[in-house]
Amino acid sequence: MKSRLSLSVNGEAHDVLVPVHKTLLEVLREDLGLIGTKHGCELGECGTCTVLVDGEPVLSCLALPADLGGREILTVEGMAEGGRLHPLQQAFAELGAAQCGYCTPGILVTAKALLAGRPTPTRQEIKEALAGNLCRCTGYTKILDAVELASLRLDHSGLTSPNVGRRRPGEGAPTANETDHSGLTSPNVGRRRPGEGAPTANPT
Repeated sequence: MKSRLSLSVNGEAHDVLVPVHKTLLEVLREDLGLIGTKHGCELGECGTCTVLVDGEPVLSCLALPADLGGREILTVEGMAEGGRLHPLQQAFAELGAAQCGYCTPGILVTAKALLAGRPTPTRQEIKEALAGNLCRCTGYTKILDAVELASLRLDHSGLTSPNVGRRRPGEGAPTANETDHSGLTSPNVGRRRPGEGAPTANPT
């Protein structure tokens, strides 16, 4: 059984006729040709398929398009504006934060959501926000550095509040927790699955 749906993806309206059981991940890749969002575990555990729905990270391998009418979906393809890379994308490229690159799209959109809500996050806050995004290359230190660099640049551009009390990329030796990826591998900490309510002001 197929259903005709209207989806808003990266600011553009799309009408698609898809089987009712097809996931958002499958529709994005197979019907809309947006292959930046990657297949990972398809169990909602690795974060590779993360997209933003109304600005919040959502696991597209578990989301059904039928539930997303009237909501704005953002994939990694929608991050660049006016032909210019988003500061996160630029920072990842400059610092070599993408190794094989498979996990990178999900990490980028998750970090984008973090900086939208918390423009000057601490190193620990970045770790917590990215806890549901697993990197098979275990290149977490450069990923954290890149998010910090993007935050700093957004701050200097006047788009965020003043940067206070944060260690800049390259300042001081990394701690054991920064070189050990164990702090980032808790599945989907802080990640909303389809149907879950918005996070509270003081999530547990």
